[in-house]
Amino acid sequence: MSESIAGAVPFGEGAAEVSVAAHGPLTLRIKEDLTAATRARDDAAKSSLRMALAALQNAEVAGAQAKSLSEADEIAVLTREARKREDAAQTYADAGRPESSAQEAAEALFLSKYLPQPLSDDEVTQLVDAEVARVSAELGEKPGMKSMGVIVKAVNAIAAGRADGGKIAALVRAQLG
Repeated sequence: MSESIAGAVPFGEGAAEVSVAAHGPLTLRIKEDLTAATRARDDAAKSSLRMALAALQNAEVAGAQAKSLSEADEIAVLTREARKREDAAQTYADAGRPESSAQEAAEALFLSKYLPQPLSDDEVTQLVDAEVARVSAELGEKPGMKSMGVIVKAVNAIAAGRADGGKIAALVRAQLG
């Protein structure tokens, strides 16, 4: 043996501890569903679930330091992945590739079953109205466009990924406008 290998510290004795990230409820559910899809030989489900797990794992290790994802983080990652699939489906449809469009749309639909139920238009409008009223009471007058960012941020936090941020911003702009 060479000098460097002979003097190496074996596993367990002084080796650096590697922390294993705890997985959130969505990641665990996806792993269980992947096992079931594998047993059922459901190739479409396996592909979508593996893609979702890869996105979640990439999010865990993104940045300067690996982190454990909260359920809200998991929802954000899966929402982003579903949105990517919807955009790709539209792009494929526009390019005249219906088979690819259908596959991407199916993946987006598959991912949506792991996401919370989206808010209806009326519910989003009610959230915006309530937040505008809260800020109005706080300021003592109707808020202006300077308050838009604060209101949008608050409504997005309440909606927690169940409503499109652009839609919320447009409703706030219309209220303040």
